[in-house]
Amino acid sequence: MSNFSHISVLRDEAIEALQPRENGVYLDGTFGGGGYSRMILERAKCRLFGVDRDPDALPRAAALTAAHAGRFELIPGRISEISEMMAARGVARLDGAVFDLGLSSFQIDDPARGFSFRQDGPLDMRMSRDGQSAADLVNLCAESDLADILYKYGDEKAARRIAKQIVDRRKAQKFTTTADLAGVIRSVVRPDKSGIDPATRSFQALRIAVNEELSDIEAALAQSAALLAPGGRLVVVSFHSLEDRIVKHFFAQSAGRTPGASRHDPAGLAQVSAPEFRLVTKSPILPGQAEIRANPRARSAKLRVMERLAA
Repeated sequence: MSNFSHISVLRDEAIEALQPRENGVYLDGTFGGGGYSRMILERAKCRLFGVDRDPDALPRAAALTAAHAGRFELIPGRISEISEMMAARGVARLDGAVFDLGLSSFQIDDPARGFSFRQDGPLDMRMSRDGQSAADLVNLCAESDLADILYKYGDEKAARRIAKQIVDRRKAQKFTTTADLAGVIRSVVRPDKSGIDPATRSFQALRIAVNEELSDIEAALAQSAALLAPGGRLVVVSFHSLEDRIVKHFFAQSAGRTPGASRHDPAGLAQVSAPEFRLVTKSPILPGQAEIRANPRARSAKLRVMERLAA
């Protein structure tokens, strides 16, 4: 793993938005390479909990744990379990939480993890290394279910044709590698002017399905927001439209920015409670050209921030 590098996207902007302060309690919900955690601990003498479902993150956190003894703990588990994690540690309130959604470079760049088609590897894609793999989905799913996954989570217009080709091929030989699957997808979907590899959307869809990422994000946002103390901030960096749509809707709803009922609808007569949060970012913060040049994976990132209002 030492040959891999991880660059935290929008790191400075995210930590500036989080505003870590002395004696505060914070959560880094997606530890990854520890870029956000390291900067939070350097900015303020606070207490920080990191969360990561990938067992490979544990050894990466060892140096940070040693350097900040008593102030930092990495908790193995899913972000949909934040409420239970904090309760088990006697934490009733957070002064801020930050999430860097999606994959870390460690996961993408390791062929053995099977997240990318850039290098051949086992068709795995499991963040936690347990449960159903991408190979299980591809080899066992009904054709209609497979097509639904590719369309719903990858916005793949050729989902039905790809699913049919996969099912036809697996009758003769099961899929075991990323290169094999990518090759079959490319035989159905030809390159277009965007320059995006034809297998990109399908691989994204399978990864999201394998790891149940979207439901985890929804749970993590709700649970971390509920734990925020007045003035506490929730900072989220997303990387594709499905993630950002969830974050944008949750923030808008929490800040009372969703459209009201029609005056002709009896529901519109119901008393509307005052919002408990305010939007710090009305529009998302995007990476600058310098960051994109240094780290092309940052190009699709969007940072959104909201803050709990005083009681």
